[in-house]
Amino acid sequence: MPLSPPVSRRALKHTRTLTVEAYARDDGLWDIEARITDTKTRIVKLASGERPAGAPIHDLKLRLSINRDLDILAVEAVSDAVPYPGYCDTISPAYQAMVGLNLMRSFRQQLTARIGGTGGCTHLTELAQILPTATIQAFAGDVIDTRDGSSAAGDQQQKPFQLDRCHALRTDGAAVALYYPRWAIKVAEPFQSS
Repeated sequence: MPLSPPVSRRALKHTRTLTVEAYARDDGLWDIEARITDTKTRIVKLASGERPAGAPIHDLKLRLSINRDLDILAVEAVSDAVPYPGYCDTISPAYQAMVGLNLMRSFRQQLTARIGGTGGCTHLTELAQILPTATIQAFAGDVIDTRDGSSAAGDQQQKPFQLDRCHALRTDGAAVALYYPRWAIKVAEPFQSS
């Protein structure tokens, strides 16, 4: 379903594009590559000089090499377009502080503690923050079994990973009762006195 129509005429001024691609490697590891770009529809006058309309103000990339447990084993950060060349693009080595973090164990808090604020680049750090959910989506069906325990995987002993991680897939909700009945929890009706 699309967004509702705008209430007024409008003109595009800025576009931020985020992409995340996940690659299964021959050695059993995964590479998660993320990119953020910012462009304007007009000439931008920055303290460091003008940028033509459509030229990226930011074009930043991160590559995480991870194992199937979501441990970060290697990081590469690249800044191809930045508003302050010679300054913004020198922070890439700081992102080595991500090595050893796990994408599912307090990742965002640890990321902020290690390279938040002036310890990193606002845009690269923001880009890194979307990687846990993007990686889980990439792993779904390949690394993480997302099937219902009552289906062909009837011998599944553990609750599917995605349950109780969002409002739609809470185990006391209707979607789980319909699609994952083995894992559905019936909520007790409130006591009513007569």
